[in-house]
Amino acid sequence: MSEPPSRTLGIAFSDGDRVSRVAGAVLRADGTFDGLAYGACTVGGTDATDAVVDLAVDLDRADVRHVCVAGIAPAWFNLLDLRRIREELDRPVAAVSYEASPGLEPALREAFDGDDLAERLAVYRSLPPRRRVALGESNPAGPLFVRAVGLADDRAAAIVRSLVRDGFRRPEPLRVASIAASAHREAVPDAPLPP
Repeated sequence: MSEPPSRTLGIAFSDGDRVSRVAGAVLRADGTFDGLAYGACTVGGTDATDAVVDLAVDLDRADVRHVCVAGIAPAWFNLLDLRRIREELDRPVAAVSYEASPGLEPALREAFDGDDLAERLAVYRSLPPRRRVALGESNPAGPLFVRAVGLADDRAAAIVRSLVRDGFRRPEPLRVASIAASAHREAVPDAPLPP
């Protein structure tokens, strides 16, 4: 009996004024779409990590081998704690971004102070460093920037590269999740999340 195809859960956010809609798309290694779930978090809050964990737990897919998230600071600096996501889901996690950056600390210091700043800085400083990932000569769209927890840098780079379709820059699970999150935001009113 052959091993089933690897599946990746891609997670992306789409911000409204107060609420960011979260979508999780499951894709097989061959690019076949294989599942979808939704969640939400607060724009400017600190609940994005909970939203990712809850979405994945509700999805309940034992066949997902990797989690791939779009960035680390969705919903206006609602920072993702990649180590906590890794621990709670028991899956390797990679955060993908698309631009070189000097880092978020100056922007965090400008936007927050006191406990709000301290909490975000603690999460931000706990993150692994970003690594540049070239997509290769066959795909001139690159590079990507990846932070990985639970995977060696070279393995994370290989997995992320394998998720990018020719001619695209965004890994396919993140591309599908982003489309779904945007559609969900447009379909659901931007009411505040319940306490």
